[in-house]
Amino acid sequence: MEVLEAIKTRRSIRKYKSDPVADRTLATVLEAARQAPSWANTQCWHLVVVRDAETKGKLSDTLNETNPARDALRNAPLVIVACAETGKAGYKEGQVMTDKGDWFMFDVALAMQNLVLAAHSLGLGTVYVGRFDAKKVASILSLPEGYRVVVMTPLGYPAETKEPRPRKELGEFVHYDKWGAE
Repeated sequence: MEVLEAIKTRRSIRKYKSDPVADRTLATVLEAARQAPSWANTQCWHLVVVRDAETKGKLSDTLNETNPARDALRNAPLVIVACAETGKAGYKEGQVMTDKGDWFMFDVALAMQNLVLAAHSLGLGTVYVGRFDAKKVASILSLPEGYRVVVMTPLGYPAETKEPRPRKELGEFVHYDKWGAE
């Protein structure tokens, strides 16, 4: 699958088959994340791959009861939890270099975008899960001091097909030379 096709056809999947994901396929997806760009090549991301059913259940329980991704985290063959080493991206010699502060959210997002697009290209499904109790997730996974949980995604073969959702027209968000210019 070509990159632009993967970008256009990727969907958020919340229902998964129980079919396992082969280690080689998982390695390909993780390699895609590894190749993401990052601030000064700091590569501040860390990915925790969760296969254990009990741990997946605990992670699922950190979501609000109405979150439709709860069952996805519990039932997908794998869950990937993306974490970040703080105080690394966006810094030089211990000093923050931008008005945005720690850059870890940007870098983790780049790695995760690579991961989900690679997963989709291999026939796997994912969904970004961002609304959860990050402190509980950190505790469940025994994250050390100086690391933050950013996002989770189930990973597995989709048991549902999703139609594209409407996208804004380019003219609604693209500006040339200055704001509001078409």
